[in-house]
Amino acid sequence: MSTLLTLTPSRRPDGVHQLTAVGEIDMSNTDALARAIETTQGPLVLDLTAVEYLDSAGLSVLFRHIDRLRLIATPLLAPVLEISGLSELTTVRGPGDA
Repeated sequence: MSTLLTLTPSRRPDGVHQLTAVGEIDMSNTDALARAIETTQGPLVLDLTAVEYLDSAGLSVLFRHIDRLRLIATPLLAPVLEISGLSELTTVRGPGDA
């Protein structure tokens, strides 16, 4: 059974692509996340502010594409991004800093 994850593409006012994730990211839906990232050209802001859960399979997808990602995350996910090392490889901003 796949965990509910909604991915909504958009463009930011500066023209950069943004992908907003809502729900949980786990091994049941990482293929959808990877496809959404891979089908977006250029730099990408990934908004994780409405993500309630992110497991190691989701982190693996982020690591594979980290060279073109900037992340927006809540304080709930910030420790996961720090402990995994993602915050050392890309910009991680809070919801108000985006």
